[in-house]
Amino acid sequence: MVSSYGVKPGFKLAAFATLFAISVVVLGSFTRLVDAGLGCPDWPTCYGHVWAPQTDEQISRANEAFPEIPVDLEKTWPEMVHRYLASLLGLLILILAVVSFRHRHRPEQPFKLPLLLLFMVILQGAFGAWTVTLKLWPQVVTAHLLGGFATFTLLWLLTLRLRGAPAGLRFSSAPRQLPRVLAALTLAVVIGQVFLGGWTTSNYAALACPDLFTCQTQWWPEADYIAGFDLAHPIGPNYLGGHLDIPARTAIHMAHRIGAIITTVMCLWLIWRLVAIRFAGLASALLLILVAQVTLGLSNIYFGLPLTVAVLHNLGGALLLATVATVNFTLYREAKHV
Repeated sequence: MVSSYGVKPGFKLAAFATLFAISVVVLGSFTRLVDAGLGCPDWPTCYGHVWAPQTDEQISRANEAFPEIPVDLEKTWPEMVHRYLASLLGLLILILAVVSFRHRHRPEQPFKLPLLLLFMVILQGAFGAWTVTLKLWPQVVTAHLLGGFATFTLLWLLTLRLRGAPAGLRFSSAPRQLPRVLAALTLAVVIGQVFLGGWTTSNYAALACPDLFTCQTQWWPEADYIAGFDLAHPIGPNYLGGHLDIPARTAIHMAHRIGAIITTVMCLWLIWRLVAIRFAGLASALLLILVAQVTLGLSNIYFGLPLTVAVLHNLGGALLLATVATVNFTLYREAKHV
């Protein structure tokens, strides 16, 4: 058995990059929710500028070049700030990969994970460009959201590995029977729910069911699940505001609600099993985030999708994914050391 103790090179940088990544995720959700995803209709510039057109002459020329998307300076700034922060995150991950390569011969120094992160952030850059050039094509917007959550979660796991000490918040030693299968299934369910959340927001279906706990005053309203989950949306239209009809959006929203119920049940089951094997710290963290996320989701519907609550709901999704991933990581590490 090889000891996993001892802080490894790159730990502080990874911790900073993790905090930076969650900031990028939050800003990305804010940009999407204020309909600023096309605040700059070109990429990587903004109406041909490094920042955005500022003078009346520059704005006039930009409006002539992009008559379908006139300049709105209230929407250019979140888009460009998001782009530059995402670029800085890419630089941090590149430095992490270099540090990992330099110390790759040290015992238990992660190397494959930083390379995976480097690939992920490059792919995220491509998704960011396609989000603009393909005019908010729902498939790309959803993939971009998934990629952002995955980048944050992988950076968190890298931080745990570089920290060296066991990642669990145990209060006592755990028995040998660890709920690893349940944890893996819960992780898969959470990933599926993140996809449904991304598909809901990219198709503007968040308010398709404006009432609690029914939908359009019915328990099972008219819904077109085939159209709602048709992944062959044509490339070309501007998807700002969405193109699906009400039954299709209702199907997406209902699927997200059902997914939320399944996710809650799975997380509660996992929490119960964690308590049973004396992983009280992890169980408490997961319960806290789960309760907050469910509360935010219900508040989104009840209050009509207020911006602050919607952004926090996106943040909660990322934290829930990272927490369940942490449970899986901890149980895997524990299984290696029992």
